[in-house]
Amino acid sequence: VQLQASGGGAVQPGGSLRLSCVATGLDDYNIGWFRQAPGKEREGISCISSSDGSTVYAPSVKGRFTISRDNAKNTVYLQMNSLKPEDTAVYYCAATLPLLLSLKENMYDYWGRGTLVTVSS
Repeated sequence: VQLQASGGGAVQPGGSLRLSCVATGLDDYNIGWFRQAPGKEREGISCISSSDGSTVYAPSVKGRFTISRDNAKNTVYLQMNSLKPEDTAVYYCAATLPLLLSLKENMYDYWGRGTLVTVSS
């Protein structure tokens, strides 16, 4: 099982980025995006169901971020718009069996390496 997150970078406030998470070795799984800002605990920000594409968003990103998936490419995307300096963090994707749709990190079994997003003027 491998998860590979990519797409991070530096962007100015108000800008956009799209993160990608490629998952290999898994057939049926929910994917969550998490982030960890310097000096803070890791937080779950969005997740998507493997079955019907249902989504969940944390209040901090709702209305600005959109999660989607392309099952044919084994890829989940996180479109991030209207970025703020407080969105600066290392972003991780994680996978779990499709039992629950959750933003709790202890529900996730597989983790990829993070990708750094820096929002600064």
